[in-house]
Amino acid sequence: MNTQLPQAFLERMEEMLKEEFPAFLESYQAPRQFGLRINTKKISTEKFLEISPFHLTPIPWIENGFFYGSEDRPSRHPYYQAGLYYLQEPSAMTPASRLPVVPGERVLDLCAAPGGKATELGSRLKGRGLLVANDISSSRAKALMRNLELWGIENSLVTTETPKRLSQVFPEYFHKILIDAPCSGEGMFRKDPDVAKTWDSSRPAYFSSQQKEIVARGISMLRPGGMLLYSTCTFSPQENEGVISFILENFPQMELLDIPGYRGFSKGCPQWGNGDPRLEKCVRIFPHHMEGEGHFLALLTKKEEGNPGLTLENTRDIFQSPAPSRSRKEKGAPQKTSGLDKASRILLEEFFREVSLPLDTSRLEVRNAHVYALPGAGPESVKGLKFLRWGLYLGELKKNRFEPGQPLAMALSAGDYPRVLNLSSSDQRILRYLGGETLLLEPPETAKGPGWYLVCADGYSLGWGKVSGNLLKNKYPAGWRC
Repeated sequence: MNTQLPQAFLERMEEMLKEEFPAFLESYQAPRQFGLRINTKKISTEKFLEISPFHLTPIPWIENGFFYGSEDRPSRHPYYQAGLYYLQEPSAMTPASRLPVVPGERVLDLCAAPGGKATELGSRLKGRGLLVANDISSSRAKALMRNLELWGIENSLVTTETPKRLSQVFPEYFHKILIDAPCSGEGMFRKDPDVAKTWDSSRPAYFSSQQKEIVARGISMLRPGGMLLYSTCTFSPQENEGVISFILENFPQMELLDIPGYRGFSKGCPQWGNGDPRLEKCVRIFPHHMEGEGHFLALLTKKEEGNPGLTLENTRDIFQSPAPSRSRKEKGAPQKTSGLDKASRILLEEFFREVSLPLDTSRLEVRNAHVYALPGAGPESVKGLKFLRWGLYLGELKKNRFEPGQPLAMALSAGDYPRVLNLSSSDQRILRYLGGETLLLEPPETAKGPGWYLVCADGYSLGWGKVSGNLLKNKYPAGWRC
């Protein structure tokens, strides 16, 4: 057997699955599946298939998801650095695909790092509305922010807060909420055998307590009529049907909805919760039924009217452990915020005069000389929140000049800026650029004179460079280089 599974886990799964248990056990002999999900904010699925160099097979339950071949190395291709796709386990693509996000909505991904689900939610917003992507770990949130920047998401707020603190700032604020809750990870044993090594029979109860606290906070942030999708990557009934049973018992304003199906999906099991027949509307993904790892998801809506049920003030006796507490000190917040002075406004207007990105100067904010374009939708202020990014980072104001930033580059394409170094994805200079090297250019490539150039692979942006003579000085961020 490729993965050493804990005996207590096997005994419980045999009790749960009964006659299906041998097929479940046999699935651990099969190789794990690898998938990529196309960034439909930057490229259509049809267009990507025309230019893709990979061996792709559609993931039948994900419209923009594909299995790729073992011979492919998509993480090493320039299209990856251009943010055209995200590498993600196929089952993990399911939750974001089943939350029906509409452009213009306010959306929260409460446990968002490293960004697999947040990037898809951001794509669906199409630059309108607001995406709040949160992770309590600042180190994980940095990876989340980088993925959102790579994806070209300009209307996001990346926070590092507890669910409790967010619920105090955003009461009944969001149209859609995704909670991919921290869990015991049983569904990932085949993908990551190290998870199986750290598992023990106490973990489901430990995580179930956390999950109930998180969903209670999430419900308080959901607008009446809004939708909340809860998901885990575990098989544990205590963390799945058990948590949804808790919601249905304590929050009568919450109602389970049907999830668009796929023949490999399994129904939730009422007997694994409180016996409520509505639990059949939940979805379980088992590796012996489809090509993916273990997952669970449930879609709920908050009724427009009705008994509000359990309030956050009287939950202390229900949860086995208190919500995590952290200092209110704003570690990630800027020390100085200001508007634009006349000289800075002139510099920005001069640069953006040639950029096909609408610049609303009333929505610009300067923090320690760094310029951000704030989303059109969102709170009036983020004061008091621990955050890493609020809006699209445009660049830095320096003495008598403006230097554009990497997130701005990733939000543009070759047609959005007049000076472009558009290289073929097979051009070896792209690898040198991504490694931070200065590039030697041919005369036709510098025909538009010196200055800032948007470096692209087949028309899709990678970052900035500055041309002087026949050289392009590399401005690709040191932390992004490969």
